[in-house]
Amino acid sequence: MISIKGLYKQFGDLEVLKGINLEVKKGKVVVVIGPSGSGKTTMLRCLNVLETPTKGFISIEGQELDFSRPVAKKNIATFRRLTGMVFQNYNLFPHKTALENVMEGPVIVKNEARDTARKKAIALLEKVGLGEKQDYYPAQLSGGQQQRVGIARALAMEPEVMLFDEPTSALDPELVGEVLKVMKDLAQEGMTMIVVTHEMRFAREAADEVIFMDQGVVVERNKPEEIFNNPKEERTKKFLNMIQ
Repeated sequence: MISIKGLYKQFGDLEVLKGINLEVKKGKVVVVIGPSGSGKTTMLRCLNVLETPTKGFISIEGQELDFSRPVAKKNIATFRRLTGMVFQNYNLFPHKTALENVMEGPVIVKNEARDTARKKAIALLEKVGLGEKQDYYPAQLSGGQQQRVGIARALAMEPEVMLFDEPTSALDPELVGEVLKVMKDLAQEGMTMIVVTHEMRFAREAADEVIFMDQGVVVERNKPEEIFNNPKEERTKKFLNMIQ
């Protein structure tokens, strides 16, 4: 479903991604782990073209972008609709209610009728356990609740794949579980997901595959039980020994 070939990203003289190759099957949950600065978030941002790769090829559900030549803005906009992105810091509109935040994308981007968008938004807020908070503004919600609104907002665009960038790292520890539960529910429903996280328990329990990245390359990829119990690469072993 997702194919990444020869993906490079350079910021000035700094090469952050050094030829990433990756295949993700439909309905699978891939968790990306690794030290800070390893290129995990940059790879995710390249997947929905928030960062433009220096070169390389990305395909999602048969739609392709080839960055060996200039890519038209309209092609990027169409491609971006295939992905839903959940950020570290929620990025909700502070002057809009939870319901309005979830409705915004379908109404503005997809020209959906407000009534249709509203019904869908209410259903999605109920799905993430926030049906009774639909009229609350972000400032009235906890961090975990705001992040769940962020997940509902991404789902409202009906993406083919959900991308999560450290979705729990800004949360107080007691709020992490409520966000991870929503993500696990999505995984069980068959949503294709790529998750960058430091939550090793989530990686163990929900991932079909774990990828360890360091210094802009994929060092190792395998089933969670293999990565955590029997890592093959010395760099993976060292990282896991430091965090476990």
